[in-house]
Amino acid sequence: MEKQILALQIAHILGEDYQRDWVQQQIETPKQPNHGDLAFPCFPLAKTLKKSPHLIAEEISSHLKHPIFKEVQTVGGYINIFLDQKFVAEHTLKQFYQDPEAYGAHEFGKGKTVVLDMSAPNIAKPFSMGHLRSTVIGNALANLAQKCGYETVKINYIGDYGTQFGKLLAAYLKWGEEESLKQKPIKELTRVYVKFHHASKEDPSLIEEGREWFKKLENNDEEAVTLWKWFKAVSLEEFEKIYKLLGITFDLVRGEAYYNDKMDGTIDMLREKGLLEKSDGAQVVRLDEEALPPCLIRKSNGTTIYATRDLTAALDRKQTYDFDEALYVVGHEQTLHFQQIKHVLKKAEFSWADQLKHISFGMMLQDGKKMSTRQGKTVLLEQALQEAISQAAKNIKEKNPDLKNAQKVAEQVGVGAVIFHDLKHDRRNDVEFSLEDMLTFEGHTAPYIQYTYARTVSLLEKGNFDHKHPVTDVQAEAAWPLIKTIRLFPEVIEKAYQEYDPSKLARHILDVARHFNKFYAHTKVVGSEEEQALLSLIYAVNYQLKDGLSILGIQAPENM
Repeated sequence: MEKQILALQIAHILGEDYQRDWVQQQIETPKQPNHGDLAFPCFPLAKTLKKSPHLIAEEISSHLKHPIFKEVQTVGGYINIFLDQKFVAEHTLKQFYQDPEAYGAHEFGKGKTVVLDMSAPNIAKPFSMGHLRSTVIGNALANLAQKCGYETVKINYIGDYGTQFGKLLAAYLKWGEEESLKQKPIKELTRVYVKFHHASKEDPSLIEEGREWFKKLENNDEEAVTLWKWFKAVSLEEFEKIYKLLGITFDLVRGEAYYNDKMDGTIDMLREKGLLEKSDGAQVVRLDEEALPPCLIRKSNGTTIYATRDLTAALDRKQTYDFDEALYVVGHEQTLHFQQIKHVLKKAEFSWADQLKHISFGMMLQDGKKMSTRQGKTVLLEQALQEAISQAAKNIKEKNPDLKNAQKVAEQVGVGAVIFHDLKHDRRNDVEFSLEDMLTFEGHTAPYIQYTYARTVSLLEKGNFDHKHPVTDVQAEAAWPLIKTIRLFPEVIEKAYQEYDPSKLARHILDVARHFNKFYAHTKVVGSEEEQALLSLIYAVNYQLKDGLSILGIQAPENM
């Protein structure tokens, strides 16, 4: 609220040449308390106004007046605003207690639908740490979208088709063991796939053999289809164990193969629109004007590729859901692919093509290198989750041996640690896989936030707090940094979704936990004269930590 008030006043003072939105974007939050609660730098105005930043600051500040502004100072070219702490604290808590569940929620997505293409592991391959990123980023974005009023459709678009499955069929028929596949399906399929990759380097004819088996699969060869369906069934069963651990569900689970009998319609449409051309026996859509390489639609041997399926899937999803946004939560190495998909649809004159957005993210690295199933260099997500849970159980046993439901709490803490380790990073950056960092239960981790939440639960119980009768008049000056932080929640939610960046929310709830712990270390709560007012503030902290963790897909144990 205060940023909007300040921006509105400054824009009014500057005149119609300066829009409020631009002014608001310039407003900063000073790191040093003695520089105020808000600051407006006047340096960008110096050239157009032909005055020094200091003089501009003096002139603007002389006109700034509002009950929420306790003091206005000018330092150099900055206008520093000190807010009325009592007014802001009471306003924040009153706003929160009007409807705690709705605090931070928005309505700009009301009546709109967002479709999210997320997770999308490949069948017959292990669910590695590399798959974690799409899964948890997509889930957090869906939750953020819902907090902003959108209807969401989460689609797990399983990779169950493509030339790699021809290689897998050839590999299994050469080296596969049926009993091993029944006992440990993913392990056996990975073994033969890796063996095929290494063997094909010595014997290139294996690559052609793999292509032939994929062609058989496309032509509905009985043996190929039977084996493929078996591989898919055992893979999905294994994946479901992972999703259950992560607490993630989908509105639709669909494989690429679903579109096999629908791609001809897409190809015919492209041909009718005059977009399909032949190139070395293959069929492509040229994207020369967009400075992109041609989009391959059908190979020279007659087989299709995932671009054809993705175009067909996009057309199907628009018809089914009439989405306002379609988010593809896929690694940045697929950037070119999604540029091609969007531009092919634009050339085909689909006005909604710009609603398709590639939400890219960096790689999960191991020792600074990309994980690879083909090379046999990958870390299994299930293994990482189980190790995290085991370490959490060990820590709980050492620190709180009498804790009830210790195993359940260990799962909440261990899984939360893995999810948060990913989401606290800007999605565009690579993330180094490190069990040691994930399982550090202090510092910038989910367990730190979870423990803080459990501490607020304990305080509220000790003080017999009744959230239906809060006291919103908080006097303690020590609470000011905490109040300012929880007050940012609505702004953080909006930015985190609009920028498709869950790390903004992750860092925010870290700040809430940190400011609460600093406040609590220096403030007596239970038994103090301000007990109920302070507990009213602590309940707001409690609710925001739980809400923030939940949006990120992390549970908040009441005891640890």
